[in-house]
Amino acid sequence: MNIGDFTKLRYGMLVQYGLYSQLARGEWVMNREQIQPEEIDALAERFNPDHFSADEICDLAVAGGMKYIVFCTMHHEGFRLYDTRLSDFNSVRMFGRDLTAEIVNACRKRGLKIALYHSLNNWHDRPDAVDALENPADYEVFIRNTFERLAELIEKFNPIDILWYDGWWPFDQDGWQAEKMNAAMRAIQPHLLFNGRNCLAGDFATPEQHLTAPEPWRPWEACLPLNDHWGFHAADSNWKSPLSVMKLLLTAASKRGNLLLNVGPRGDGSIPEESVKIIRSVGNWLREGGEEAVTDCDPMPLSPVIPQTGDRGDWDHQGVFTTSGNHLFLTMAYWPGPRYTLTGLQSNVLNIMVKNFGELKFLQEGQRITVYLPESLEKRFCPVLDFECDTPPAIYRTGGMRIPKVKHPRYDPVLPDILY
Repeated sequence: MNIGDFTKLRYGMLVQYGLYSQLARGEWVMNREQIQPEEIDALAERFNPDHFSADEICDLAVAGGMKYIVFCTMHHEGFRLYDTRLSDFNSVRMFGRDLTAEIVNACRKRGLKIALYHSLNNWHDRPDAVDALENPADYEVFIRNTFERLAELIEKFNPIDILWYDGWWPFDQDGWQAEKMNAAMRAIQPHLLFNGRNCLAGDFATPEQHLTAPEPWRPWEACLPLNDHWGFHAADSNWKSPLSVMKLLLTAASKRGNLLLNVGPRGDGSIPEESVKIIRSVGNWLREGGEEAVTDCDPMPLSPVIPQTGDRGDWDHQGVFTTSGNHLFLTMAYWPGPRYTLTGLQSNVLNIMVKNFGELKFLQEGQRITVYLPESLEKRFCPVLDFECDTPPAIYRTGGMRIPKVKHPRYDPVLPDILY
């Protein structure tokens, strides 16, 4: 996969699963509670993911409209979810299943792109990263072990699309020998893409828990959990709503980025029901017009203070705007009643369509468009109105009741603590 293809994926699933899932207190439980390796070894002997189904996970991704999966092959706790000759601390040795192979095969059958998550840090094996910091001889062994582990993974699963590093404590790029690391992996799979979590920039940026595009722009992917934990936590019921996920996806798309949404299976491998409901709901929205609204988006910059050349976007009290070519998409997050009024559009509207529903009646009077909404459309989750225009659409409105004929601020005279 080339980086141009990556930027078009738009939406993916991160699957964080490991021994920590059995404890049900989040993915950092070994570190936070200082659980020693021998205790983790005993936990591994009892681990039984009898409800883990790669087919169900990949089917859910497809139903959700996702285009790729990032699978956690080894988290910081050091437990490998694949067959390895380098350690007995792995899923095949403990319960006779190569979960990574199962996911890779299921992805390939469905045409999903494949990224393998792998932690550089390792709390289980010795020497560990603390040993490596304290002792130069231990550092050499630790780095050699890391390189061998990565090379074995890439050789075993060839081809994949992305090597997704994580857990880069405690070294910088020199400490991780990151340039040598990437070169060694590309010698095995020349087409491989890398994220930036071995302290190099990588082929794309990976902001976590926020959707801030790099400046200057380069390919990027924001990763967020569906609740407040990446690994399964039995007490965490703070689920994002389908509306929240939809808005995250629209925000990422408007900035030409990807959204990577995390799923944390339970200890037995089953996916929490709330995760399934949320992902399927957003997938239905994508099939009913959302996919057009997040594909090949053109930038819609908005300068809230002094208008800037190239401004063409705005916020709206009913939903979220995106644009592509001569099409303006409004994802209607809040139903306005029988009419929706759009003002400030600097184009002529040719027609307004809702996918799998039909054409909507409208009246345009200058830059004011009144759209007549059938009552039956209200039953649809966040319908997407597709305005086909005669030019690439731009919206210009201000904080006043008409556009001033003199130089003026767009909304506020100083930069506010508001993100539009």
